[in-house]
Amino acid sequence: MATALVTSSVAANSACMRLPSMPLRLAPATISFPSRPWSAALTSCTGLSRCSDVVAATGHQKLMGSLTSNEGLRFGVVVARFNEVVTNLLLQGALETFERYSVKAENITVVSVPGSFEVPIIAQKLGKSGKFDAILCIGAVIRGDPTHYDAVANSAASGVLNAGLSAGVPCVFGVLTCEDMDQALNRAGGKAGNKGAEAALSALKFPAD
Repeated sequence: MATALVTSSVAANSACMRLPSMPLRLAPATISFPSRPWSAALTSCTGLSRCSDVVAATGHQKLMGSLTSNEGLRFGVVVARFNEVVTNLLLQGALETFERYSVKAENITVVSVPGSFEVPIIAQKLGKSGKFDAILCIGAVIRGDPTHYDAVANSAASGVLNAGLSAGVPCVFGVLTCEDMDQALNRAGGKAGNKGAEAALSALKFPAD
């Protein structure tokens, strides 16, 4: 008797679980969006750059530095003596870039410090003096003892950032962090360019007060 009840129960459940073999038909969904005043402008854009131009042209004030109007601009340069075979080349590249863009030599102050770890300290001091429009921070950290490398590289990066935030003056990060001396030399005038020159160019592009 118990067996018959179980069998009938399973049969009943099986009947309930059967679904008719019919193709599923989904009604097409209609989605409408409210019109936007800028939709036509975005639709007419053929690329990201054109869209950006449309958005930027809606009355925003755009401030940027100039490579041709450097009259009276003053720059501080803090350079590390450690690994000076590299940092001297970076400094040379930076000074040549300033000269190329008509920054007068008397408007550039170069301060030498023992190493990259000390660069942010002087950068902050120069920034707070109120005498400079931007501070260029130059150094070279080359991997040796991994723990020492990481500590100095991280401290230099965060230190330069904090110096700029604290002083309210742009502090440009021109400290190389490289695996070996060959890599550093390649970035100090070798096949990878001169990062000191690039940092000086970045300093020139900051908008003046």
